[in-house]
Amino acid sequence: MRAVTWQGRRDVRVETVPDPKITEPTDAVIRVTSTGICGSDLHLYEVLGSFIDPGDVLGHEPMGVVEEVGAEVHHIRPGDRVVVPFNISCGHCFMCAQGLQSQCETTQVRDRGKGAALLGYTKLYGQVPGGQAEYLRVPQAHYGPVKVPEGPPDERFVYLSDVVPTAWQAVRYAAVPDGGSVAVFGLGPIGQMACRIARHLGAGQVIGVDLVPERIALAARYGVTTVDLRDHTDPAATIRDLTDGRGTDSVIDAVGMEAHGSPGGRMAQQLTTLLPKAVAAKMTEKAGVDRLGALLASIDTVRRGGTVSLSGVYGGMIDPIPMMELFDKQLQLRMGQANVRRWIDDILPLVTGDDDPLGTEDLATHQLPLADAARGYEIFQQKRDGAIKVLLKP
Repeated sequence: MRAVTWQGRRDVRVETVPDPKITEPTDAVIRVTSTGICGSDLHLYEVLGSFIDPGDVLGHEPMGVVEEVGAEVHHIRPGDRVVVPFNISCGHCFMCAQGLQSQCETTQVRDRGKGAALLGYTKLYGQVPGGQAEYLRVPQAHYGPVKVPEGPPDERFVYLSDVVPTAWQAVRYAAVPDGGSVAVFGLGPIGQMACRIARHLGAGQVIGVDLVPERIALAARYGVTTVDLRDHTDPAATIRDLTDGRGTDSVIDAVGMEAHGSPGGRMAQQLTTLLPKAVAAKMTEKAGVDRLGALLASIDTVRRGGTVSLSGVYGGMIDPIPMMELFDKQLQLRMGQANVRRWIDDILPLVTGDDDPLGTEDLATHQLPLADAARGYEIFQQKRDGAIKVLLKP
């Protein structure tokens, strides 16, 4: 089959790789019909190459049609249309029972000290072949895949794999009071959905912060008050002006480790990519740093006694965090990989009805054939051609 493979920094290629097969009774194989390029994939594209090998298949946002199931998979069958969550979870361990599927004890990558295995990600998370491919082996398929109805286009459902549950968790973790205010830093796919979900769940004021014109315009279409970083160099001060000098009740950081405006962190990340692979991996695990511009702005923006919710991925081990400010402002921090299956029952009615209240069908700005994956990564990473969300069609 054809699949998107990692070959090096800013180097992805579509190559022929072995077809996936059932290897465990809890496996399934699906024919992929749509698969997204995620901001987390860009971390592999840019800074986390020391944890991935040339030829590894990328991608963790797939949906498609079931081709084959193992003997212990009963809730789906060949011919069913399914979305596959990016985290691989069993559904019956202690962590899954707590709604913490991203910490599943069955698939935890214990030799790396990490949580549940992920599709199409690094050695830190199991190095499981991903879904930017024509076919995908789905581990723990007795629990993970979400069956969706025939009829509506893939664009209605594919984001159940990651984008919508991640944004939903970000809003829930933000604990926005009913009628309260929330600022969302970063208006990429997660930030866009977080703004829409916050409004849907009752936020009275939603403020979105970014510097890409297309992202700002899309958020504004959904009733979001936007702050353009090209015009407002101190977004926290601007947002305080919009909230009677107090700051928002909650802030969602949907940016993560590669934030703009963090030159020191950017230089450290880039220097690490120049080291021999084994040394770079050790440096990242023991002394890695993030670009903290978005996180620091989030802490500055939120009101005293408020909550900061992190959905953007961070990977630093020695990040300098302003503990005095966190303590003095009496802030709460919540974060973590999305527990996809925990939120599916809440989300599914919103994407299976006729009205599409979250606007899932208008999020993808680009739909490309799998063969054009390299271009998709490039325009998404460089924010070119108005790229907000790129879907690949195998």
